[in-house]
Amino acid sequence: MAIDRTLSDKILLFVKGLAMGAANKVPGVSGGIVAFVTGFYEELIYSLQKFNRKALILIFNGRFRSFYQYVNGRFLLLVFAGATFSYFSVSRVLDYFLRNFELFVWSLFFGMILGSIYYIAKDFKDWTRQNIISILFGIIMGVSISLMNPAKENDNLWFVFFCGIIGVSGMTLPGLSGSFILILLGNYVLLLVDSVNELFNTLRDIFTWNFEFVNDPVRVRYLKIVASFTFGSVFGLVTTSHIIGYLLKRWHQIVTALIIGFIAGSLGIVWPWKKEIYKIQDGLVMLDRDGNRIMQNYQRYLPDLFDNSTWIAIGFILLGILILLALEHYGNKTKAIK
Repeated sequence: MAIDRTLSDKILLFVKGLAMGAANKVPGVSGGIVAFVTGFYEELIYSLQKFNRKALILIFNGRFRSFYQYVNGRFLLLVFAGATFSYFSVSRVLDYFLRNFELFVWSLFFGMILGSIYYIAKDFKDWTRQNIISILFGIIMGVSISLMNPAKENDNLWFVFFCGIIGVSGMTLPGLSGSFILILLGNYVLLLVDSVNELFNTLRDIFTWNFEFVNDPVRVRYLKIVASFTFGSVFGLVTTSHIIGYLLKRWHQIVTALIIGFIAGSLGIVWPWKKEIYKIQDGLVMLDRDGNRIMQNYQRYLPDLFDNSTWIAIGFILLGILILLALEHYGNKTKAIK
């Protein structure tokens, strides 16, 4: 399924990877939605499915070039290079906007997810009883997850490995926010804030030939956590892609209906007018290692129509919808050219 791509196509695919990685880090937003809407979701699933027995045989036989071609390596390299780079660049910019313009950022995401529901549903013509039930089931699942209460932080390496499997699911399951699941598991700050910062500091030390961190027990602990989370993520990517690929091949319409419902049900997670509830201990708001308040959950409320910021937020919702419509137009135009 390898596709010949021009240089501009490769750059665009890298940018899509950036968007997917940044989206997957934001609680409530799914990287899988980005893949689905920008048109490379099925190629992503198909490519990840190629990590199988045949791929292992190619590696053990030293046929690395054949392995690279078999797993659609160029595609995966571009997507995950973009996703990885975003964790140290785009996502930090996104963190800044979330801290300073939270209402407008969530409004933009809310609009984009509304647009993605339209994008996926507009070509869905098979409104059978079975598929309608699947949509309703997806909505119930999405709403149920959005109303769950988070657990306490747990740095046990086996649990971190499990978090990797669950956290990466947002890349393969449109509508399921891996970051929000990590909040529910209690490990969002540990894995996507503290550990990422420590990994960044470690890489910076290595590039400056400073290896003193090996004697720092705190840094070593975080590196073990990062390694365990990474292995879990890789295992989760390959495993879930095989499962989803099988389901898409056998029950494509039912799975699509479930995704539509799940995305619709999870809209409550990205509701712009929500108040953050922070973790409290001994009457004080708990802080992470960087001094940021540790979020525990959300309280949702209705917008104030007499507040000017409300109308600006509604404008951002419309902008989010327009962005998805523009992406749809671009995708259709690209298909027509090819």
